[in-house]
Amino acid sequence: MEEKEVKTFQFVVVGGGIAGVTCVEQLSSQTPCADVALITAGPHIKAVTNYRQMSRTLEEFDVEEQPSSILQEKFPNLSVIHSAVRSLDTKSHRVQTADGRYFGYNKLCICSGGRPKLLSQDNPHVLGIRDTDSAQEFQKRLSNARRIVVVGNGGIALELVYEVEGCDVIWAVKDKSIGNTFFDAGAAQFLIPSLEADKPAAAAPCKRLRYTTEEPTPEAAQTFTADRHSRGGSSASTESGSALGPDWHQGIILKGSEQVTRRVSVEYQCEVENIFTSKDHLTSSQGTHRHENESWPVYIQLTNGKTFGCDFIVSATGVVPNSEPFINGNTFAVAEDGGLCVDDHMLTSEPDVYAAGDVCTACWEHSPLWQQMRLWTQARQMGWYAGRCMAAHASTQPIELDFCFELFSHVTRFFNYKVVLLGKFNGQGLERDHELLVRCTKGHEYVKVILSRGRMVGAVLIGETDLEETFENLILNQMDLTPYGEDLLNPNIDIEDYFD
Repeated sequence: MEEKEVKTFQFVVVGGGIAGVTCVEQLSSQTPCADVALITAGPHIKAVTNYRQMSRTLEEFDVEEQPSSILQEKFPNLSVIHSAVRSLDTKSHRVQTADGRYFGYNKLCICSGGRPKLLSQDNPHVLGIRDTDSAQEFQKRLSNARRIVVVGNGGIALELVYEVEGCDVIWAVKDKSIGNTFFDAGAAQFLIPSLEADKPAAAAPCKRLRYTTEEPTPEAAQTFTADRHSRGGSSASTESGSALGPDWHQGIILKGSEQVTRRVSVEYQCEVENIFTSKDHLTSSQGTHRHENESWPVYIQLTNGKTFGCDFIVSATGVVPNSEPFINGNTFAVAEDGGLCVDDHMLTSEPDVYAAGDVCTACWEHSPLWQQMRLWTQARQMGWYAGRCMAAHASTQPIELDFCFELFSHVTRFFNYKVVLLGKFNGQGLERDHELLVRCTKGHEYVKVILSRGRMVGAVLIGETDLEETFENLILNQMDLTPYGEDLLNPNIDIEDYFD
């Protein structure tokens, strides 16, 4: 084989998303004399802006798409290479890009993110929403749509069903309640009225006694109708790039062709059985669907026996780690979920190769209060920590696991409510003897804490509760809360002063 010319860098990072860009920023600032390269397929990168540290582990930030030239202007030691990666040879320490060039590295960090798990890869009526291109395509199609079907129960699906107006929305979820990734059934019931136009007035707080098992509450009525007027907005023109950031729907109009009415129908505990065209539907008798006399571009049959016609289907069923281009020809340890296994220094099983963000799986022994979830906050934290580890290892300096991996914490917004998740917020991996305390004020707030042997190990806070820092401290300190009993959530007691 003819030997190609290889340009070698001390540090090479693959991926222009939050993990990759944060890693590059950390490396470039910590090692200003080192040659750093960022390999990214798109002309734009995802940058963290308006970063705010809310508490020891909670953080808020915006994600902004920027031209990569901004990074190069900021860091003179950084080179940005615009190309996808074709292959990686860990033995020779070099990466081949899609345009045929080779780049050597002393240390490499793979931050290639994830790719959508689409219901169908080649059906033109199935749309995944992952990057800015697909979000714009969704906006374009929605403007002419009378009805869409949203399949999935994660963050993208939750945002879509709340934001879309002027369109009939059928929401197919595989679980007994909405938002199963983030909430229990009680929190789901708290949020469901937000699908109605008229928000309920805040009521007096009601407090449930502690209980030891969480039984799903009866499902709310499966159909909600609302008359909404368009809130307007402006269309944002952006280039294709990495995954969308939080609040990706801000600034684009998500309105269908119907002028007033929006209708959301939730189909619980079902998955997709089949997808077929209008022609196939006319020649078959599969299932039942509403508006028998109408013809639709595509039909979707669910495992609950129902079939719906619609203008298009949104596949919002999560992502899988985008690790394939790097695995071929190498001997990476790969986790069950397809992610590259990394240790507590973000190192893979291949020498001098690190990984961060959605592409990796944290395979070290976790803190009892932390778990990996492929979220923007963890992409930023992992990229930042990976950059620190690479710089420390290059100078043979010791480095300890960052404190952000001590406690799981995430803040976001769903259905226009602030949502804070702390620790084992859904009782993940806990023994059955854990206890729950819940306080719910309809239309205002939902507070749930998880206690194990009298110590707080997790919390869900929906609404402007102002309890996140207090609860974070109680979880980290592992204080015995048994003496406080149900007063822990007594709305008449200022809990912040209680534990000041």
